[in-house]
Amino acid sequence: MKKIGLVGGTGPESTLMYYKKLNDEIDRLTGGKAMPDIAIESVDFHRAWRYVTDGRYDLLTDYLGEKLRSLEKVDSEVISLTAVTMHVVFDELNEKIKSPIVSIPKAVSEEVVSKGIKRIGLLGTIFTMEKEYMKKDLIDSGVEVFVPNEDERKLIGKRIYEELERGIVKDSTLKELTDIINRMKEDDGIEGVILGCTELPLILDQENCPITCFDAVEIHIHKLIELALED
Repeated sequence: MKKIGLVGGTGPESTLMYYKKLNDEIDRLTGGKAMPDIAIESVDFHRAWRYVTDGRYDLLTDYLGEKLRSLEKVDSEVISLTAVTMHVVFDELNEKIKSPIVSIPKAVSEEVVSKGIKRIGLLGTIFTMEKEYMKKDLIDSGVEVFVPNEDERKLIGKRIYEELERGIVKDSTLKELTDIINRMKEDDGIEGVILGCTELPLILDQENCPITCFDAVEIHIHKLIELALED
């Protein structure tokens, strides 16, 4: 089995989710015979977030690049980021190391396309909803991508940063999110919605989401497992 390397800490809650699910699922798939070797390089979330909000992508690339090189030095073979927002510098990061980084947007796009979805909604941080890095693979595959309106985007971004990043889950926030999804279903005709922030699955899942949801964490983890178990 290949060693998995994760850049964690963006945020801590999603890093815990990755660690637990990778161990649990590989344990299950191997019939209780194996769990993965995992190396985690954790970043200072506030520092990384400041680089994003200030548009200092050069500093963000240097900071995350150091973490990726550390993962390579300890022989990690399946390497990834554990946050969608950090993919804003994905192409630049891929040039920092020899091993390819396993992309969240690409894995999600492949899953959406495989289900025959043509109109998809995207929820995430403000950067994920407004920038192109989560949309490009989908658009290139012929899928129309819709995001919430400006006020909705601000609300979602606030809830992610002030609540979900800190492990706070509220029923009132769940209602706000489902109301937004229902509005997009009615107005934009979306056939599904991407949970495009690794903290969103803390509050939304297929059981409480009013439309088919694509959990970026779950999809990405399955891709990591597939690659780790390859001969």
